[in-house]
Amino acid sequence: MMNWEIALLVTGALAGGFINGLAGFGTALFALGFWLQFMEPARAVAIVVVLSVVSGLQGLWLVRTSILDQPRRLMRFLIPALFGIPLGIFSLSFLEPGMLRLVIAGFLIAYGGFFTFRRNFPRLEGPAPLVDAFVGFWGGVLGGAASLSGALPTMWCALQTWTKSETRAVLQPFNVAVLGLAAITFFFKGFYSGENLLFLAIALPVAMISAQVGISVFKRLDDATFRHLLVILMFVSGVVLIIRELY
Repeated sequence: MMNWEIALLVTGALAGGFINGLAGFGTALFALGFWLQFMEPARAVAIVVVLSVVSGLQGLWLVRTSILDQPRRLMRFLIPALFGIPLGIFSLSFLEPGMLRLVIAGFLIAYGGFFTFRRNFPRLEGPAPLVDAFVGFWGGVLGGAASLSGALPTMWCALQTWTKSETRAVLQPFNVAVLGLAAITFFFKGFYSGENLLFLAIALPVAMISAQVGISVFKRLDDATFRHLLVILMFVSGVVLIIRELY
């Protein structure tokens, strides 16, 4: 492995781990921009899902009380997603993943850009279990089809009146579960051997430490600031996604 490749690997792990620790999602979007410069896409994605899951597990412990306080809320998202993932994988036979990612990037930019510059941020009152299930299902579909499981749930959760811990108690386990299934799939396809294990051995501890830094910053944010942070990150994620797909 060349020195510049190690530098890109470590930088991607730092960026991905930090953003996961801070917001509970976004590892792939921020790490792959560095890794795809020297890795094949399938290899890079196989590695990044492991980092996402391990970094996410650290965040789960942080919001464990909020998860246990509202287990039904999480299940409204997660159970439909488990049915959506196979549909997303099946859709790969007739959908172009790159075009799908560009469409989602457009939604992220439009949503994030609109709400970032609004003085009064909208907040939805009252539970909406059917919408939760709808969002969870299509989050699973997008996870299977384009590795974008967190896009729709993040947009929806940012509009709720939930605290930052309640929001994260949905997003973090949702992404860990969906990406954990992806990691299992990659394992049975033989992606975790040889040089990939070396990449993981370097990137994983870096991402874990970086995630702890992100978690430390998360603890210092109030609920309103965290909600606006999610919106800004959605805008940035959309821009990063478009740049990655076009270039």
